[in-house]
Amino acid sequence: MDVATIVIVTIAVALVFDIINGFHDAANSIATIVSTRVLSPRYAVLWAATFNFVALFIFKIGVAKTIANIVIVNQTDPAYVYVVMCGLLGAIVWNLLTWWLALPSSSSHALIGGLSGAGIAYHGFGVLNTDKLFPTLEFIIIAPLIGLALGMVVMVAISWAFRHVRPRSVDRTFRIGQLFSAGLYSIGHGGNDAQKTIGVIIAVLVASGHLHFTAKGDLVESIPAWIVFSSYGCMAFGTAIGGWRIVKTMGMGITHLKPVGGFCAEVAGAITLFGATHFKIPVSTTHTITGAIIGVGSVNKLRGIRWGLAARIVWAWVLTIPAAGLVGALLLELARALNAW
Repeated sequence: MDVATIVIVTIAVALVFDIINGFHDAANSIATIVSTRVLSPRYAVLWAATFNFVALFIFKIGVAKTIANIVIVNQTDPAYVYVVMCGLLGAIVWNLLTWWLALPSSSSHALIGGLSGAGIAYHGFGVLNTDKLFPTLEFIIIAPLIGLALGMVVMVAISWAFRHVRPRSVDRTFRIGQLFSAGLYSIGHGGNDAQKTIGVIIAVLVASGHLHFTAKGDLVESIPAWIVFSSYGCMAFGTAIGGWRIVKTMGMGITHLKPVGGFCAEVAGAITLFGATHFKIPVSTTHTITGAIIGVGSVNKLRGIRWGLAARIVWAWVLTIPAAGLVGALLLELARALNAW
């Protein structure tokens, strides 16, 4: 298969990954609003998908450039086109497996693991751009902790502010409030996650010589508009078709939430995602909202958290990067054995 063909195939697969990312992570955006019965699953995913796309007009393209620079691409070596392709497939395989098992693993870290694994298999650890990779790895721990802390703070603040208001009035108020908080969280989700697909497409176009990086990893050309619009559009479409299996795990399995709790979790998650996207850090929206939900739930009653399920989720997080990396590496070795380049 010639380079031009594999570039087209990789772009197509990247957009499929974007759709899979959308439905895999739909739970992140709608779990709380569905579990509190503010919206039905059908309307909730449409609400989230709309704001996923709106994010296009809010955030600058920073996360995409971080993803595109995870592996240092040699623009004179056509094999790097296959590195990107195999890394992307590694992420897709892990995403589909965890979706089937109803585990909310990170699509973001699956992508980083897949690309890293394929890169290492081709040219060793020296191919990794540690300046971009290490901050991302650090936020595997930092993002859920920020979400947890903010969830607790927002929940305590809201509880104090509404301490004299009747529970029925509080419930009614935050049923409406959740529409706005879910929208904000979906903007944060779209802004961070859709850019990861943009980053993959940039990487493969750089590897094929259609785009060019400076020595600092900045693009010489501007990013073509079709890449941005198609990536955000596919993310929104994936969210619209939803992932109900994981919604039940996220919104109903970890802890019981009322509308006020759902509002607080979404606000905490949105703040975390807005900040990470501003600083060009690809984070896991799954990790973020899970931390926020646990933080909110712990304010009411620590014993109300289902720690056994939370532990399963953590194990899925721990395994995501090495598992996706292993798949990416194996696929790269298969391509090498077939003399793909």
